[in-house]
Amino acid sequence: MWTHSTKWQNHLSQSDKDVLEKFRKYAKITGVIFVILGLIGIIFPLALSIATVAFASYLMVLGGLFSGYFTWVTDKKDWLGWLKSLVLFMMGLFILYYPISGIAAIGLMLVFYFFMDAFAGFALAFSMRPQRLWWIWLFNAFISLVLGIIFMVGWPFSSTYLVGLFIGISLFFDGIALLAGGTIWGRLGK
Repeated sequence: MWTHSTKWQNHLSQSDKDVLEKFRKYAKITGVIFVILGLIGIIFPLALSIATVAFASYLMVLGGLFSGYFTWVTDKKDWLGWLKSLVLFMMGLFILYYPISGIAAIGLMLVFYFFMDAFAGFALAFSMRPQRLWWIWLFNAFISLVLGIIFMVGWPFSSTYLVGLFIGISLFFDGIALLAGGTIWGRLGK
């Protein structure tokens, strides 16, 4: 699928080169932010676990409120819409007041996330294989797979620190991969 960059560069239009240049810039900025957030999560895993649960619970509360508003505006008699709004709102509040249970639930969701991240990372790495730094994406996918397996084995007891630690590790390696991707794709646009 991927060919050598000099052969590929000849077929790029100016707008494609502009898009690649923007991607290079923003991939590097995002990569640095992810590396910093990842390091914070690795150093302070409980703090990142609590921040993750708080973020998810506030999203659920807001989702319940918006869903309730949408049900009010579209069909006030839609009892399934009201039920959905109530469940989202109440689950968000429950997780806010009982964050340890929320951390365990998010831990289980993270098992699925890490497996899906690994699958996508392997697919991207093998599609980039002729490129110079393709192995970084492969390594990132392997790390996600290992994190998913470790998390699944220790769940739910180790969730309090593993949620923050593993999100931190994943963010760190995703940041490294974005920095490498920004470098590779930036060269293609020149």
